Amino acid sequence: LVAQEPASPRDHSRLFIYDTSTDTVQFDHFYHLPKYIPSNTFLVLNKTKVVPARLTLYKESGGKVISLLLVNEMEKNHIKAIMDRKVEIGQKLYFDKKYCFTVIGQNEQLFTLEFHFSKLVLFSLLETQGKMPLPPYLKNSKLTEAERRRKYQTIFAKTPGSAAAPTASLHFTKRVMKHLDESKVPQTFVNLHVGLGTFSPVFPEHIERKKLHSEFYEVPQETAQQINAWKKEGKRLLAAGTTVVRTLESACQNNHLHPRGSAGETDIFIYPPYEFKMVDMLLT
Repeated sequence: LVAQEPASPRDHSRLFIYDTSTDTVQFDHFYHLPKYIPSNTFLVLNKTKVVPARLTLYKESGGKVISLLLVNEMEKNHIKAIMDRKVEIGQKLYFDKKYCFTVIGQNEQLFTLEFHFSKLVLFSLLETQGKMPLPPYLKNSKLTEAERRRKYQTIFAKTPGSAAAPTASLHFTKRVMKHLDESKVPQTFVNLHVGLGTFSPVFPEHIERKKLHSEFYEVPQETAQQINAWKKEGKRLLAAGTTVVRTLESACQNNHLHPRGSAGETDIFIYPPYEFKMVDMLLT
């Protein structure tokens, strides 16, 4: 069974705790998270912000095309997109009479669109006319667009660029963050823009190539230096979600992060056997 909308309040979701040292399982609620975090632990979260990137476009014939624009995969005036129906290379897709996209490439279910206006205009269109992309397993959500924008955004979202929310972080509330501070669990932030991988299954070729979809990540200088210092003190790193794991395991060099921070693309695929270089615990 999959919940069709988040718990309300969001920190009332259920919490499953697995202790690997004793091989025991407990159940609780997310608002009690701080009491299960071991002492001498710090928390790393993803501050990416979801862009309402599901847009209705129109063919010249008038037919509708629902597109999910992958804003994390944009180069100059080209952007990758997933379409809900067949489109042809060279075809124009219109937002209105003023703004249109041209289909210039296709790789399986992924299309490349060329847009004929500025990025500033594109993001403005998405903010005013776009719809919040929901996870593919939510088929019949009854949430309004305003509710979707509120419920499927983390409370610390800051840097626009994701096509979906880092879901592990959706359960955090101001109350939980306050309790973490009271429990002396320090926090810091990285950035990974969630893209196509959230909407795509894992295929055999991913396992053969030992690589997954590529996503942009950034570890700010201040964050890198803080994490290095905490690790040097012997603190353990709790990653909030697999996006944080991908970021830190990709950015790690010789068991530490570059002191000036780093940014780039990661296609890391973590599966057994794997020896973690930075992350000690995972919240997912």
